[in-house]
Amino acid sequence: MMAGFSGLSLLQGASELADRNRKARIVLAALAMGGGIWSMHFVAMLGLQLSTPFFYDPLTTLASALIAILVVGLALLILHFRSRTTLSMAAAGILVGTGILAMHYLGMSGIRRVVPIYPVGGVLIAIAVSVGLSVATIFFAYSRRRDLNIILGSFGFGIAVFAVHFVAMMGTDFAVDETARAGELLISNEALAFAVTGAAFIICGGFLLTGTTFLTDTDSPAASQGSEQPVAAEAPTASLMPISVEEADPETLRIPYEKNNRTFFAAPDQIAAIRAEGHYTILYVRDEKLFCPWPISQLVKRMHNEAFIQVHRSYLINPAHVSSFERKKDNGVCYFDAHQSLDKVPVSRSRLSEVRDALGLT
Repeated sequence: MMAGFSGLSLLQGASELADRNRKARIVLAALAMGGGIWSMHFVAMLGLQLSTPFFYDPLTTLASALIAILVVGLALLILHFRSRTTLSMAAAGILVGTGILAMHYLGMSGIRRVVPIYPVGGVLIAIAVSVGLSVATIFFAYSRRRDLNIILGSFGFGIAVFAVHFVAMMGTDFAVDETARAGELLISNEALAFAVTGAAFIICGGFLLTGTTFLTDTDSPAASQGSEQPVAAEAPTASLMPISVEEADPETLRIPYEKNNRTFFAAPDQIAAIRAEGHYTILYVRDEKLFCPWPISQLVKRMHNEAFIQVHRSYLINPAHVSSFERKKDNGVCYFDAHQSLDKVPVSRSRLSEVRDALGLT
């Protein structure tokens, strides 16, 4: 579950990043999730007791980790570089299930001095459980990209890996390998324990790092309103304050964004809204979401266009693009019906008065 949470949290908002940064996130997430599959399997295998000593082949054991990372990575590439449809999410789920199965059975094939014997029924049930739970996990995590979906996906991933292992082990028998060669390089359970413990430490560290980032957004109004758009943590200097600077010329200011490995520029009046995404920002221009390398704190400092107002710690909006406004109990929502890439933007309670003034409602 920690590995699943780390990987899925890293990928929250990744589809809106430039290709290079998106690929880097996918690599890290695949390492976390594939490494979690491998670690869970061999933690469980450390508890296996047989009447005869058994060992592991180093190359096969390593390959079992690599295949899990590779197949999960392919699934994540589909989710973040292709249109996210029911078919593509199902395909990604099948790939994740295949990766779990491949890791299990390849890892089991690395056992030496004994030979595992699988009942056909057990293998078929393991396939059904792996694919079914993995597809469900992907739909939990990607049907909507809210914090709750990340948590549900993490539970689904952990349960899928755990269930596949023990379902696959049910009915598995072991026979002494009479053809075992003496003197070949093998890994004992004691040596494997060190490798598994090291992997577990890395996964725990990744979980803590992603968990810290994840928790910074729990007070976001967008989360309470069910917005599908993830709200990034506020940069330390991006406090809620009016945007007015004396150093930028509105006639010449252009906001950079990256697309297809090139840097382009957008005029401020073309931008409907700006959203913080960690140390970067997302520009909403017409029907596109564009990756901007500037943090929101730098945009607050540089933008001299007084039409922009900060409605939330993670959002700047251009009131000229707002199609409607809805007052909630203690906050509000601005809607942008003309922009397919932007559904709505939350307005924090402390900014309600300023937003209503800008929209001519007072």
